[in-house]
Amino acid sequence: MLAAKNACEIDQTDKEIDEVAAALAWHDGDLEATIRTLLADCKHLREQLALAEIAMSLGFTRGWRPAFIGGGEAEQP
Repeated sequence: MLAAKNACEIDQTDKEIDEVAAALAWHDGDLEATIRTLLADCKHLREQLALAEIAMSLGFTRGWRPAFIGGGEAEQP
């Protein structure tokens, strides 16, 4: 059981490394360009969340509303 858990943790770590490597490869190893792109994507997603919060009615979501919290997590009911 412990071996399966460790294998799962290793797989998750490998996936994270691959995502970072892929982001850097997309920008030909340029760290600044990679960070700028990720920050722009984050800004875009925050804007989309704000639009969704405005557009969604409480009846549609049964009282739940999406909200941005400083740590990057959505508000839980």
